[in-house]
Amino acid sequence: MRPEPAMQTSTSQIHQLLVPETIRVGLPGHTKEEVLNHLIDLLRGHPAVRDLEAVRQAVLARERMMSTGVGKGLGLPHAKTPAVTTTVAAFAITAEPVEFDAIDQQPVRLLFLLVGPEAAKSQHIKLLSRISRLMNRDGFRTRLLEARTPEEVLHLFEEGESQLVDQ
Repeated sequence: MRPEPAMQTSTSQIHQLLVPETIRVGLPGHTKEEVLNHLIDLLRGHPAVRDLEAVRQAVLARERMMSTGVGKGLGLPHAKTPAVTTTVAAFAITAEPVEFDAIDQQPVRLLFLLVGPEAAKSQHIKLLSRISRLMNRDGFRTRLLEARTPEEVLHLFEEGESQLVDQ
């Protein structure tokens, strides 16, 4: 049985949504669809996920509307769906750069997946903003790309968030 992540539905702390099992260093895949599917699979068995395939459909449908390649090597796939009981997240560093239709036309290596229920819109927006602010820091992205273990990634998120102004 995997450890249960913090189930605080109102958290705006990124690191509280992640556990080592929802983090992958060296995520396989050569295409956007492959890496997204592997990323979504990290949520398999998560206690807040009612239906993993419904999560997959929601994330891929959102991605078809508009790419979540936000630039600087980051993909931020996200969706709202009743297939989760509370907000869940997964993070991965791809094994190789992946074409992601990013706004800056650069390939992606960092992927942060955020999925929440419809009722958590405010939290969803706050978390997306927080992730963006954190990932906007060149040094933080560089350190993530150098991470070798899920535990190291989790520590970097915790440390990075402690330096954000809006504690």
